[in-house]
Amino acid sequence: DAELEHLQAALAAAFPSVTSELLVEKLEDRDWSTTWRDSFSAMCFGKRLWIVPSGETCPDSDGVAVLLDPGLAFGTGTHATTALCLEWLDAHPPVNEVVIDYGCGSGILAIAAHKLGAASVVAIDIDPQALQATRDNALRNGIESGLTVSMPEENADVQAGLVIANILANPLVELAGRLTGQLLAGGHIIMTGVMVEQAERVMAAYRDVIEFDAPVVRDEWVLLAGKKQ
Repeated sequence: DAELEHLQAALAAAFPSVTSELLVEKLEDRDWSTTWRDSFSAMCFGKRLWIVPSGETCPDSDGVAVLLDPGLAFGTGTHATTALCLEWLDAHPPVNEVVIDYGCGSGILAIAAHKLGAASVVAIDIDPQALQATRDNALRNGIESGLTVSMPEENADVQAGLVIANILANPLVELAGRLTGQLLAGGHIIMTGVMVEQAERVMAAYRDVIEFDAPVVRDEWVLLAGKKQ
């Protein structure tokens, strides 16, 4: 029931260079909250780590399944940065480690670390929506204990054997002191949300205490993994 002429006039005024020709298509109403099911199915990362949406079963009976549906918080495994972290976790399961997931989003990486054997996981974010999404997804995965969800200042004294930070390059540079300060000697850090051309600047902020592996590149994104000396 929208008045198309008014919409077209407003678009033309706001974007004169790109609205000389408008294609208008009417879509029948539907349950938009579930349309993600049309293009989201179980995905494997590495050898045995799976992200599985509601209504599906893990295709691998021996696999490690994280139950997750797309939501308002970032992180379903479809983005290159999340996929890179999941593959690293699959190859380096944090068995009996304390893990910090800084910028937890949907909680996908925190839950994966927990299911891969972490002793405990602290999922941190500054977005209340992300914290709630992580709580909801932890409950969906039957994680009753061992996963703490909090704002950054609430767990500033936690020491971890693995720190995960899938955020952005500038915050990673700004947080270098905090993230390395919460990482135990000999512990590992993995970081992404970093574009290829930003990688060197991010690594430079950490090199005084972190020895990096070779960066892993996918599309225009890079995973930086290293060990605290």
